[in-house]
Amino acid sequence: MGIVLLALLLVLLFGGLGFAVHVLWLLAAVLLVLWVIGFVVRGAEGARWYRW
Repeated sequence: MGIVLLALLLVLLFGGLGFAVHVLWLLAAVLLVLWVIGFVVRGAEGARWYRW
């Protein structure tokens, strides 16, 4: 019985980690798209992409 509970705990842990990593990948992709759009839109105003 203990082995079954341990296996279930591991499945839940890895499933949760996989979901979290998937969400982070989606967030990174959205931020990359926003960064590229901002880079293209702001590129016409000046040559610098940094503010310092």
